[in-house]
Amino acid sequence: MIEQRIIPHLWFNDQALEAVRFYTRVFEDSAIIHVTKLEDTPSGDCDLIVFALSGFQFMAINGGPYFKPNPSISFFVNFDPSSDPHAKEHLDRLWDKLSMGGTILMQLGEYPFSSHYGWVQDAYGVSWQLILTKDEGEPRPKIIPSLMFTSKVNGKAEEACLFYQTVFKQSRMGEIARYPGGMDPNLEGSAMFLDFMLEGQWFAAMDSAYEHPFSFNEGISLMIECESQAEVDYYWQNLSSDAESEQCGWLKDRYGLSWQVTARKTDEMLFEGTQQQRNRMSKALLQMKKIDIAELEKAFVNQE
Repeated sequence: MIEQRIIPHLWFNDQALEAVRFYTRVFEDSAIIHVTKLEDTPSGDCDLIVFALSGFQFMAINGGPYFKPNPSISFFVNFDPSSDPHAKEHLDRLWDKLSMGGTILMQLGEYPFSSHYGWVQDAYGVSWQLILTKDEGEPRPKIIPSLMFTSKVNGKAEEACLFYQTVFKQSRMGEIARYPGGMDPNLEGSAMFLDFMLEGQWFAAMDSAYEHPFSFNEGISLMIECESQAEVDYYWQNLSSDAESEQCGWLKDRYGLSWQVTARKTDEMLFEGTQQQRNRMSKALLQMKKIDIAELEKAFVNQE
């Protein structure tokens, strides 16, 4: 499994476990790692699930009807013919499964940037970009989160990526392709595609000037697993840009992207503890904006 510091977190109404079981059936090298339950939250009892698809880790929650995933964050799935002679057939097979009951955003076919590509929003609302890669340049992992900068933040994809690289370690730019003139309404020179690395993980981004009925929201957030309170404080100070969005370790940055700043130790306690311990931690977390690791540990062991 890929070692990850940043984990995509998917919000579902009440279908998290159903969705995760579906994903782990249709993606190769996939597994459900942990399933636990948080009781008596504002959304009722919530399933919390850690799972991996093609070795890439995700988390999912049943959080109620408040947020839904949308295409502002999607996931590239790379199929490399240089390492898999049946890459196109494998792409087609996954496309058929993900598109069942879903919405086609870009038809599967040939494009200037790929001989075989398609974009689909699946039946659970999560969006996937399946692409047959070219045998050139630095290899990329199987799954890469992709950020679409729309509406008020359209034109800021490159700026945002450069900003994130000042916050995270092991960070650098990868490739960038810019819109040429004549591709209205997209602004000439803005990012048609770029990718970049944060904490040794690849991400992609693009600008889109078209009118979209969506933008970044809590339906898909990026969860940072910290090793200490000092790290929690650092990411909170450098990323949070909207005080009204600060709740239970969640924040929004200056571009509207949702992050969760968590601690690896307390996350592990959630999955390893008893139901009573998890409930106490959850109750304590609901009173916090930025997480306090020491206070969560006290709640876990029931220390006043």
